[in-house]
Amino acid sequence: MIQYFKLAAFALLMSLPLASQAQRLFTRNANVSFDATSNASLEEVDAKTNTGTLVIDAATGNVEAAVLMKSFQFKKALMQEHFNENYVESTKFPKATFKGSIADLSKVSFTKDGTYKTNVTGSLTIHGVAKPVTAPATITVKDGKVTGQTDFIAVLKDYEISIPSLVADKVAKQAKVSFGGALEVMK
Repeated sequence: MIQYFKLAAFALLMSLPLASQAQRLFTRNANVSFDATSNASLEEVDAKTNTGTLVIDAATGNVEAAVLMKSFQFKKALMQEHFNENYVESTKFPKATFKGSIADLSKVSFTKDGTYKTNVTGSLTIHGVAKPVTAPATITVKDGKVTGQTDFIAVLKDYEISIPSLVADKVAKQAKVSFGGALEVMK
């Protein structure tokens, strides 16, 4: 489950839209989701939040993103409780973060309408464990508005998130993470 948050944080970073080379873009409303449903799951093991944060420096391509673990909403309250208390230990590790940069900033025009495929590279921290990551991202500029989207896989054990043996076959060893949203110019 922590893997999912890690991915979510990474996804936030991946949605690095920059409106101009001298601006910083941000959102406090990034949509972050993860899915750790396995083939043996009796129920979907997934959660969503729309409170992810992302800041992108258009001049340097630097990206910072964060998501509060307790902000993820599950369909079942008990699953949410187990996620926060047993898997990601939200009290001890309250958020997932990403710090990095757009790998190929010169290929992205934040002032020209278009869809730009790129990568973000940096460090994703989940459950207190930082790991280097590179993930694909799509940046879309339309009518002066910038949005970003990324989808990637996070391996739970990489972030020292352990799944109790009782439910090990019911939770995937990897989480599919999605992160995206519209950015605004920071004032």
